[in-house]
Amino acid sequence: MDNKSTANRELKFLDPKNDVAFRKIFGDENKKEILISFLNNILEFADTPKEIIDITIKNPYQVPKLLELKETILDIKAVDKRNIHYIIEMQVFHTTAFEKRVLYYVSKAYYQQLDRSEEYPKLNQVIFLGFLDFNLFKQNPHYFTRHLILEEKSNEHHFQDFELNFVELPKFNKTLAELKDIKDKWIYFVKNAENMKMIPTELQEPKELKEAFEVANQMTWTKKELDAYDAMGIYIQDERGRIDYALEEGKEIGEKIGLQKGEKIGFDKGKFEEKQAIARAMLKEGMKPDVIARLTGLAIDDI
Repeated sequence: MDNKSTANRELKFLDPKNDVAFRKIFGDENKKEILISFLNNILEFADTPKEIIDITIKNPYQVPKLLELKETILDIKAVDKRNIHYIIEMQVFHTTAFEKRVLYYVSKAYYQQLDRSEEYPKLNQVIFLGFLDFNLFKQNPHYFTRHLILEEKSNEHHFQDFELNFVELPKFNKTLAELKDIKDKWIYFVKNAENMKMIPTELQEPKELKEAFEVANQMTWTKKELDAYDAMGIYIQDERGRIDYALEEGKEIGEKIGLQKGEKIGFDKGKFEEKQAIARAMLKEGMKPDVIARLTGLAIDDI
């Protein structure tokens, strides 16, 4: 019998960036405290009047069918002091029109709150939180950004019903020793959990984060869940392969086109210089410029 304690035993945590794992960790109705802590700290609502006190998950976690694994939206309605609707997404690839798709989901969640147009005052705020495994705002060095509708000159925030938040994981490079708050801890968990063999001391608190590690522990997953997780992992690798192949093929085509253009430019330049040499010889022989132009195809000004 193994007398080692669980604390000293190496563990295998599944990758929260995998959509199946992301849903299981944050979309379980029986473990809502994980999602509440996650949202309150990532969105900086903890210990403020905006703090979320309870949530109702509109599409709670279920073992996904293999044919449905491309769906990436975890749609959550959070009941707090302002009855806000939250949309949370883990996105691995920068797909075509990603930004427009985000706006579509937010606006759809907004208008679907009503059955009749005369109930506009009942519309509540919609907040989007996207965890991205790619850089969306390449010129912005910050890993967390919040996007609001502001007046151009005064920066006044009158239209408050839409809010877009993004965490760009490639920009988050903090070590365990550099984590300064619970927000950093959650981001570190999402980015690095799959590479850990135990729960580090720095991530033992808050308790909801420790519970998230326990949910991510491979030993707690059923075979059906692991099959779905592996299928999603294969899908992600296949998509990465397709993207890399397309980029490489595009690069080769671009280089070929550039070479062909370069060869044509060089050829045209050589032909022009040849005509110039012929024109010089004709001028030395006393031939008139208009005759030379007709014979060589050069413009009078060039001659």
